[in-house]
Amino acid sequence: MCSLLFLPGLGRVHLFDWDEINFAEISREMVTLGDYLRVYVNFEPFWEKPPLFFWLQAASMHLFGVNEFAARFPNAVCGMLTLVLLYRMGRFLRGHRFGMLWAGAYVGSILPHLYFRSGIIDPWFNLFIFLGLSGLIAFSWQRNKLVDGPLKGQWRFLAGGAMALGLAVLVKGPVALVIVGLTVLVYWFIRRFQMFVSLPQGILYLLIALIPPLLWLGLETWSNGPGFATAFTRYQYRLLTTPDAGHAGFPGYHFVVLLVGCFPASILALRAFGLRHLENGRDKDAWLWAVILLAVVLVLFSIVQSKIVHYSSMCYFPIAYLAAMAGHHIIEQRSAWRTWMSAVLNLVGGLAAMVCLAAPIVARHPEWLRPLLAKDEFALANLQADIYWSWWTLLPGMFLVGTLSVFHIYRNSGQYTKAFTRLFAGAALFMFLGLSFFIKRIEGYSQRAAIDFYEQLEGQDVYVMTHGFKSYAHIFYFKKPIPGDFTQAPTSDINDMSFQQLRSSDPNWLLHGEIDKDVYIVTKVNKADQLLNIPEVVEIDRLNGFLFCKRSSKTQH
Repeated sequence: MCSLLFLPGLGRVHLFDWDEINFAEISREMVTLGDYLRVYVNFEPFWEKPPLFFWLQAASMHLFGVNEFAARFPNAVCGMLTLVLLYRMGRFLRGHRFGMLWAGAYVGSILPHLYFRSGIIDPWFNLFIFLGLSGLIAFSWQRNKLVDGPLKGQWRFLAGGAMALGLAVLVKGPVALVIVGLTVLVYWFIRRFQMFVSLPQGILYLLIALIPPLLWLGLETWSNGPGFATAFTRYQYRLLTTPDAGHAGFPGYHFVVLLVGCFPASILALRAFGLRHLENGRDKDAWLWAVILLAVVLVLFSIVQSKIVHYSSMCYFPIAYLAAMAGHHIIEQRSAWRTWMSAVLNLVGGLAAMVCLAAPIVARHPEWLRPLLAKDEFALANLQADIYWSWWTLLPGMFLVGTLSVFHIYRNSGQYTKAFTRLFAGAALFMFLGLSFFIKRIEGYSQRAAIDFYEQLEGQDVYVMTHGFKSYAHIFYFKKPIPGDFTQAPTSDINDMSFQQLRSSDPNWLLHGEIDKDVYIVTKVNKADQLLNIPEVVEIDRLNGFLFCKRSSKTQH
């Protein structure tokens, strides 16, 4: 069932700048260079991320080739594993129905579903953190006799959970340790400093968790010197203390993102905060862990300066759990569905349906948008893209309206099991339809003209660059070959967290230096004057907001 949701159409849309293409390019360069120890992008050391996710993508590229499907396939696999895992854990906690509710709440929410069809790091990062924390919780339950029957292999849970946490660090960095550490500390404080695990057990858990990242950093340092490891450590600190790539936002940003992005599970999860009559100590403990994890991630990434949507994606697990718990209680008539829940569900769902219904209509009449975008030359030019919006594109919005209507019909008749089943299944199918009808069209406005240009240059002995905006698309879709000035020699000379830039990637040299082959430059129309004022740069085409230019090497002689 998961493969039917996640695999069809996985590679029919180009990867999106920045993250998807950035990560896929790193993996492509791993395959191209045959260097799986150090992370490179644009054939320069990239210290922002550890290598585990790129190993998964590189393995996928060995199987399927260097393409969009291969870049996204690891997350589709992660989606399958995650949903089966949630079902099995839910079945252990409360039985088959609760397992289905937990898995359904996860896959039937907007952003969790979307991420399993993407090529970004976070699904694996979140899964490993969840496994790491779950292993520690299962160990403590066995130790404190909070399980109904024997839970065999308690030390396996501790060691396995710790190893999973270490893999999370190897996926994205030490923020995994921060999330789990803060969650454990808050739980310990709320439990009035009762030792749910002993100090030696906690130390053992931490030491095992450090094994995977320290092995990688140790091998990297031994092979190439301390430069890369030092830059990696500095970057992880900077990430939590300064806005990243301009993504700053208001303090309640992540709350809004989760309320809308985890629809409809987020509305049910809010109800879980008012639950009463939790049956046993294990249920109360699981509820407490879920609430603490949600609060820790939400507060942590509201405090840090960077405001990026997927920073709070670890909240998807506790939100889905709390939604399943609220649904379970409502089905068993131990809690009641509240009027405010219907209001919020209809408000968020209605807004989503309205956007989906309005988008095709507005897109067929771009003249309606031109007055609103009069001051944005690039956005105005994007509207010139020749994108056909058939009336079939109204289907996702209509389907969501139908899903909400069916839910309320079953809810009003007291058939809550059928109501929640159809709500989550309908929301998952809504996401599938929305991605099928909208994403390729949206990509046609935002970047396709530029990517088509890069693909036409593949295999030519030229330089390709962007001017006035940051992108990784020209590197990946041009399939940039190994530069002549590239070296895999150890790099230890770090100046302000920057390794020495290759001349072949230096914009100043490509635009003003004595080049040895032609340079193709892509910029946006609102940056055109800056580029065309450079001598020897000539315009060769423009399309949908992008300007395509060339600087010929022949003019150098």
